Amino acid sequence: MEIAFVGDVMLGRLVADELRRHPPEHPWGDALRLLRRADVLVGNLEFVLSSDGRPWPGKTFHFRADPAAVASLEAAGFDLVSVANNHVLDFGWDAAAESLATLASHGIRFAGAGEDLEAAQRPAVLERAGLRVGMLAFTDNEPGWAAGPGAPGVHHVPPDPRDPRAAALFESVARARDHADLLVVSAHWGGNWGVDVPPTHRAFARALVDAGADVVFGHSPHIPRGVEVIRGRPVLYSAGDFVDDYAVDPVERNDRSFVFVLRADGGVPVELRLHPTEIGDCRVRLAGASAERIASEMSRRCAVLGTRATWDGARRCLVVGLEPGTH
Repeated sequence: MEIAFVGDVMLGRLVADELRRHPPEHPWGDALRLLRRADVLVGNLEFVLSSDGRPWPGKTFHFRADPAAVASLEAAGFDLVSVANNHVLDFGWDAAAESLATLASHGIRFAGAGEDLEAAQRPAVLERAGLRVGMLAFTDNEPGWAAGPGAPGVHHVPPDPRDPRAAALFESVARARDHADLLVVSAHWGGNWGVDVPPTHRAFARALVDAGADVVFGHSPHIPRGVEVIRGRPVLYSAGDFVDDYAVDPVERNDRSFVFVLRADGGVPVELRLHPTEIGDCRVRLAGASAERIASEMSRRCAVLGTRATWDGARRCLVVGLEPGTH
């Protein structure tokens, strides 16, 4: 079983313009073959699929695409997406509800937002090759969007183990173990910039693994942060930006990221491969001449977290071994 993870996916604005002129496969460039090769593809959806709604007041950026853009997600092969983030309500709840309904009608499972707190907390589960893969999703962004017992919104959880919302999340993780052979917890957390992992995130990731998470899939920062391995379970503190139309910071290079491919054996993570990618002209592509440079920087970020990531020239990717003695 191979599960591919990619960071923030934004198909609105200029990317949406490109989609009107090109086929649905266009945003994925030559990374498409890598995405389609995975048994399960997971990402964070940073826009809504809707033609309705008004921009949320007070926000600077609002991202959406026509519901027909779901064909692009299908073309890539997305199976599970997180919608617990700071853009799912960019055009209000009705637009978000339309987006979630569109995903559901096309067989793309989602987690992290819903018509009430119970729905937002609900794990998404799918079965592939006899293995049940589940995902819970939360965010610490936009506290005003938090779902409640009778109110729609996102699964909002501050990354503080002492917070009662965190305690409820840990209980949800433990319960989800009964329904999944491999459990992912998606975390849209922290600010947009900086390669250093906050100590609070490291402590919270450890608590999630203690509760039963097999993978912690982090995003929100526009750049990838290092990977930590906790008792054989990979923690992706930030997967970065995968495809968008954003301006590029010349230092932090938010146009560079990875396809993170996890190999699991019977639900147990065995190996993580990081395939370097770059964004150009609203389209992602596998990194060419810059691949080793991107990988080298990521290797240093992993080393700070005690993780050994080695370059595999034949497969053109970084490799993190997850079995005992490999990191």
